[in-house]
Amino acid sequence: MGKRKGKCVKKNPASKESLEPENLVKAPHSFVIHRGQCSKDIIDLTKDFRKIMEPFTASQLKERKKNTLKDFVSISGYLHVSHMIMFTETELGSYMRLARLPRGPTLTFKLHNYSLARDVISSLKKQYVMMKAFQNAPLIVLNSFSGEGMHMKLMATMFQNMFPTINITTVKLKNIRRCVLMNYNPSSKLIDLRHYVIRATPVGLNKGTKKVVQGKIPNLNRCKDMSEFFDNLNIEDPMKKVLVEMTRNSQIMLPQKLSSRGAAAESKSALRLFELGPRISFQLIKVEDGLMDGEVLYHELVEKTEEEKALIKKRREEKKRQKEKRKAQQAENIKRKHHEKEELKQKSLEGIKKKKELTENQRLMELATAESQNADNMEDEEDDADYYRKEVGAEPEQDLFSQNPNRKRKTDSNDNSNRGFKKMRLDKKLQKKYQKNQYTGKQKNQEGGSVCIEEKY
Repeated sequence: MGKRKGKCVKKNPASKESLEPENLVKAPHSFVIHRGQCSKDIIDLTKDFRKIMEPFTASQLKERKKNTLKDFVSISGYLHVSHMIMFTETELGSYMRLARLPRGPTLTFKLHNYSLARDVISSLKKQYVMMKAFQNAPLIVLNSFSGEGMHMKLMATMFQNMFPTINITTVKLKNIRRCVLMNYNPSSKLIDLRHYVIRATPVGLNKGTKKVVQGKIPNLNRCKDMSEFFDNLNIEDPMKKVLVEMTRNSQIMLPQKLSSRGAAAESKSALRLFELGPRISFQLIKVEDGLMDGEVLYHELVEKTEEEKALIKKRREEKKRQKEKRKAQQAENIKRKHHEKEELKQKSLEGIKKKKELTENQRLMELATAESQNADNMEDEEDDADYYRKEVGAEPEQDLFSQNPNRKRKTDSNDNSNRGFKKMRLDKKLQKKYQKNQYTGKQKNQEGGSVCIEEKY
């Protein structure tokens, strides 16, 4: 039997079982946030744009006021985040910034008008919302982005790289359930964004047969026979003729089977688009080289001369040099402080070592002095005992000359250092009284010749 894996091994993100597939790691991930004082509509638009970017976005991201761009950039590498979409609002209007992480470039768009997803869905006569469609990335369709200028190519490339690429040979049609359309108008320079869900319905069938194929319960109340329900196709109705002509343009042969009913492989189906929202119309204003700050490569509203561009470039280079100089100085200060800290630590260790050596030498000296004192005391005791034997002629008692360390030493009666405060005060009172009685006794002796007996206290 193999060795069982513990809890820590199972939860370890570096284990082979928990590694993400390569296609998920390489897929572009995004952060969609809003910054500054924004209205409730801009906050809702941010949430709707997250629905467009699903599933490769942080749909439940909680941004705070104290969070900075450095916080999002620092964590983007661990989460494979490649793009950031940021919505802001000022007195002049609303803006959307699209940035490539971690070093740019950054595209700034001005929002001319927008409609939220809830408003778009409520305005449709026939609504179709399917939550399974958000489990896969949408298909991006760009229209009229072949204009002149590097900013047009950069804009088209940024929009394409926001969504994962599609391999035509290995793609599964059942995974393509949504579509994002971006249309560029060269005259107004506006970009219209629309978001749709794709649905395939079988064609070439009458209304009754289509209901049965799609799994709907038919109403047979007006039919005498089941055949009447299938043969009842009133093609003479002019509205039905118009619908048939409209669906002929969107009819295709499905190369693969789809998950919807009636959409089998090698069958003719019509594609239907149901709008999900939001609708956004925006215009490119500025293109920057760095992340939210850098050299301006393109500006729609401001034109600068070559001298102004050279001056701005010079200031930017000077600012960059000063920043590098500060970084080098900070690194040198950190290194110097670390060196000083190591020296202080070494000195403290040496001081502790010397202190230990001094205390050990002092302890040895105290032991030596104590032993010498004990030897002197023993010699004195022996001399006193010999003197006692010679003079008295008998052996001294056992405790006569030996010093008992356990016996308490009698304190001097005149030593008031160990006496309490109350006893010292009582002694002063008695002394004053004694002096007064002595003075009165002397006075009486002089006057009457009587004898004064002094009392001793």
